[in-house]
Amino acid sequence: MSFYDDRILPHIIHLACGMKPVLDQRHKIVPHAWGRILEIGMGSGINIPFYDPDRVERVWGLEPSVGMRQKASSRVAAAPFELEWLSSPGEEIPLEDNSVDTVVLTYTLCTIPGWLAAVQQMRRVLKPGGKLLFSEHGQAPDAAVKKWQDRINPLWMKMAGGCHLNRDIPQLLREGGFNITNLETLYVPSTPKMLGFTYWGYAS
Repeated sequence: MSFYDDRILPHIIHLACGMKPVLDQRHKIVPHAWGRILEIGMGSGINIPFYDPDRVERVWGLEPSVGMRQKASSRVAAAPFELEWLSSPGEEIPLEDNSVDTVVLTYTLCTIPGWLAAVQQMRRVLKPGGKLLFSEHGQAPDAAVKKWQDRINPLWMKMAGGCHLNRDIPQLLREGGFNITNLETLYVPSTPKMLGFTYWGYAS
């Protein structure tokens, strides 16, 4: 891993993912998580304060980046519930089948290289009757915005740790075996449209 990826990129991602409009999106879904929870791409632990401790049995935070786990250390130490790091990538979730009540996926699926394997792994560990809660940015519905997303995406990926601007998140979840039961979308306020088209909801 390069110096940029290990020491600089975690700070940039932390700032970008902690902007108020993005925090507002996180707050729409994270408090609904319950039971034994797997958060994919826990990053710097931005979601930790949004969990309802009365609904949480434990949280597994999957995060392969050492830099991001270090950035999260103070939030993890203050968490009012049991939290265990998983350092594996999203394509290799080290949990048993049907062992998780809730999967939480926020601003992560845009970055995972093997997205199909990762989504299938999420489906494998999720219990029957469990839910995947998601809030993700991705492909815009407007042709002019999408054109610029496609044009800028190669450079953006290099700058932003592999993040894609133009992934069709609902379609990726469906291809991985999920049924989307609730879906809402918007351009996040105060964010460039190329970066800010967001999908959020539940899948089973």
